[in-house]
Amino acid sequence: MWIRRLILGVAVISLLACCGGPRDSAPASPSQAATDLATVRPETGFSGRILFQSDLDGDNEIYVLTAGGLTKLTDNAWDDRYPRWSPDGKRIAFSANPRGSFDLFVMGPDGKNLEAVTDTPEDELDVAWAPDGNSLVFTRDARRIPGGDEATWTVDLASRRAVEAVPGFHRSNGLADISPVTRGIVFTGKRRLGGWGIFYFDPRDESVRELAKGGGACRPRFSPDGRKIVYVSSAADGKGDIWVMNADGSAQERVTARDDTYDYFPSWSPDGTQIVFCSNARDKYADRGDWGLYLVSLAGREAVRLLDTPGRDVFPDWR
Repeated sequence: MWIRRLILGVAVISLLACCGGPRDSAPASPSQAATDLATVRPETGFSGRILFQSDLDGDNEIYVLTAGGLTKLTDNAWDDRYPRWSPDGKRIAFSANPRGSFDLFVMGPDGKNLEAVTDTPEDELDVAWAPDGNSLVFTRDARRIPGGDEATWTVDLASRRAVEAVPGFHRSNGLADISPVTRGIVFTGKRRLGGWGIFYFDPRDESVRELAKGGGACRPRFSPDGRKIVYVSSAADGKGDIWVMNADGSAQERVTARDDTYDYFPSWSPDGTQIVFCSNARDKYADRGDWGLYLVSLAGREAVRLLDTPGRDVFPDWR
């Protein structure tokens, strides 16, 4: 698809761009006037805490939105991206590039107690937590290294030991999530003779099964009870829409079907009845894109805007 994302100072990542998403042009100037966060409120009611990434003040930083307003958790001269809550809500994992390449970090829910998890020449992106909170699954992009590729890895937080998570899948794969029930890994991948699709890796026998194919299906996320998977697909109309299927790949249903908009990066509500996602619905054709956060109920299927700041608000994670 023609929409793509650029990571600052890094070539386009083919796996991350396989199903499109916000297209970055030149980053906003860091000298621009800071947004008064005290005036920012969600546009519709919700409960819980939603992490997301935004460049509303210039650099990509991590924010948390509640019914009471918006709080900035990071404030650095580098990029902070892909935030994810730990299962107990007491830690946040994310990617940042203070040393050039993107590494994994963990911090407290208030942005304090920062810890580095990895320090490698590869880019480590799109992190998710294991159900027990003791390890992370992530995408490692080693394509800048001769012979390297994009693959799904896990890292143990105690030992910091990282291993490839999907052995035997010898093509680009990543953008993964872990089942809270089976500990199986659902991920975006590409077969040797096929296009991008969503696959499930069963750690019990190391088998891999394709769940959704075609339409650039990608970015799967398990529901809190592990029974369903939300994902992005352009199968219906050539652009990104939010879809839901059962954990075994059956009963695939299109959730958003809005004309001329691109809907991406879905995340479940804690009770599994709603989905938060990002969309360019307000400014469909802008070069830089005007990406805001939206909510959709699985019962009503009508998307409503949750937050729309001057920046690109993307990669939400709801707890």
